[in-house]
Amino acid sequence: MKGEIKNIRLINIPKVQDPRGNLAIIEKNVIPFQIKRVYYLYDVPSGAYRGGHAHKKLYQVLIALSGSFDVILDDGKDKMKITLNKPNEGLLIPTGIWRELENFSSGSVCLVLASEVFDENDYIRNYNDFVSMKRS
Repeated sequence: MKGEIKNIRLINIPKVQDPRGNLAIIEKNVIPFQIKRVYYLYDVPSGAYRGGHAHKKLYQVLIALSGSFDVILDDGKDKMKITLNKPNEGLLIPTGIWRELENFSSGSVCLVLASEVFDENDYIRNYNDFVSMKRS
């Protein structure tokens, strides 16, 4: 599992500004993988967190469509926290990165663009297993 903190990056999502409201555009040249699944998190209760896993081969882009939340990222050696709060900015998370989402503001919506369809075998849901896999 080769994911490292240094490979995590923010992606600028092009937007068209208009007095009637802004328009964000996600096309294949913006996201560095073919999107095979899209889902979103919403109505996350105050104090709750999401994530708590890593992926073996799946890449993701997280976007705060509304509100804000923190993403805690861990490659088994280094950790970082990024706050997402702009709907025209996506967080690219490569394979092999443990992620936790927390501090959801009221009304926040997290859009997730994934490189693979759902496959339970792609998930690492135990942190100790994740660290062991990273070391081997």
